[in-house]
Amino acid sequence: MTRAVLSIGSNIGDSEQQLRAVVEGLGDAVVAVSTVFATAPWGGIDQQDFLNAVVIVDDENTDCRGWLRRGQQLETAAHRERVQRWGPRTVDVDVVVCDDVVSDDPELILPHPLAHERAFVLAPWLDADPDAVLRGRSVRDLLAELPESERAGVRRTETRLWDPVRCGRAGGDST
Repeated sequence: MTRAVLSIGSNIGDSEQQLRAVVEGLGDAVVAVSTVFATAPWGGIDQQDFLNAVVIVDDENTDCRGWLRRGQQLETAAHRERVQRWGPRTVDVDVVVCDDVVSDDPELILPHPLAHERAFVLAPWLDADPDAVLRGRSVRDLLAELPESERAGVRRTETRLWDPVRCGRAGGDST
């Protein structure tokens, strides 16, 4: 089986619905989904806040490149345009980790090279998986080590994108 952690975000249009469409598009592969977090934009571009979440997926028929392709297909379905790096977007799907794969391929660098610096990735990931580890370090510790200014821009909402009971995963994660 190939298990991956996907970071999803949106700040154009109905962002909550955009994120929900990604989760629904991943279907039965979804194992856990964080609560939605409202986050200040990252990267110095003046734009509205994002909604972000983490989705943990598992599918024996999808490898790491397959998760990348699935994410790109979901971005295309949401009419994602790559106009400006770190700019506004209808939806963004990033592969953060995929099993224990380490890759320096420019098309898919794993683990994601900036995930350990981004509270908008770490906080939702911790919400979806309190025991998460990145690069041999606890995600909880990585998040705690970030500057307060980085963590303050990430606010947990009460919005849930996925119901494990409704999806037949009653014994799974409650997020």
